[in-house]
Amino acid sequence: MNIKKLKKCIYATSILGGTIVGVGLFSLPYVAGQIGFGLFLVYFLVLGALVSVIHLLFGEVALKTPDFLRFSAYARIHLGKKGESVASTSVIISLFGSLIAYAIVGGKFLSEIFSPVFGGGDFFYILFYFFLGALIIYFGIKAISKLEFWGLFLFILALFLIALKSISHFEFSNLAIALNPRDLFLPYGPIIYAMWGAPLISESEEILGKDKKYLRKVIIASMIIPLIIYLFFTVLILGISGKTIAPEALINLGSVLGPNIYKIGLLFGFLTTITSFIALGLTLKKIFWYDYKINKNISWALTSFVPLFFFLLGFQNFIDIISFIGAVFLGILGILIILMYQKIKKNALKVKLLTMPLIFIFILGIIYQIIYFLNYS
Repeated sequence: MNIKKLKKCIYATSILGGTIVGVGLFSLPYVAGQIGFGLFLVYFLVLGALVSVIHLLFGEVALKTPDFLRFSAYARIHLGKKGESVASTSVIISLFGSLIAYAIVGGKFLSEIFSPVFGGGDFFYILFYFFLGALIIYFGIKAISKLEFWGLFLFILALFLIALKSISHFEFSNLAIALNPRDLFLPYGPIIYAMWGAPLISESEEILGKDKKYLRKVIIASMIIPLIIYLFFTVLILGISGKTIAPEALINLGSVLGPNIYKIGLLFGFLTTITSFIALGLTLKKIFWYDYKINKNISWALTSFVPLFFFLLGFQNFIDIISFIGAVFLGILGILIILMYQKIKKNALKVKLLTMPLIFIFILGIIYQIIYFLNYS
């Protein structure tokens, strides 16, 4: 592989892996704190493997589908109009919900950094985050892929700084937290959400251009990087905070880390969320633009301001949002990916027998999350 091809692979991996390492990361220590690290680890490895398989299946589907299309168009080609309708609804709702979740966490990070100096509460900085993200969504995919690469690199650096500063506060006893039975299935939605990056596989394929044969390797690398970062981050933050951990993980760690390292961590946390916010925003804009032939500027306006509207309506609980998106809407997308994969394979019966257990898992997750939502919301 020459330098040019290697550069393409790095940027393709950056945008997929960098987008996966997004806002879901900050929910994981909180989730582990509710059930104990041992059980969380089982969930994490099993569901991480599940999502990795789904991404590889979707990678094969992407290679069998024309370029410059997005998920709903894939479903139309392989599953017909009904598949397209289900896919469109699920993708758009999941992306809208994701943009809200990113703005909530990224806005709170900004609030922690700047409100002591400039004043203003979380609400003001979340609104600022929305408008900043909307402005940057005008940039093209190449600029974002480079931003993802450096954002991911800087956040990994920040994690090591946090680890060095907080090692004296780390308590292994914090990893052995007693399970609350009500939270037994809590990790399912957030972990699926945290590991999901299927919409960006099409973007990675575009970056590779004529070198699409490397897509499978890009997907594998893009899953391994988040797995390592997530485990390290979860163990570190849970070991420091225990049951007192906030849903946004880094919030309220100033007394442990000291003001300088705390703000560095928050700043790089913000960079992690904003790069993924932009990448997902671009994906959603292209869905409206490419797949539905909506005017480019109107597509941008829908992408940027519909999530803001729903945030203002009261959709403001970070954990609830990503749990429901992960279990229900990403579960639906997972099922659709499996059905599309079945369509492109010649040995249909064998493929169906191998993939039906995956569909069953997603169906159970959807049913659980709806029941939980109806009982506890």
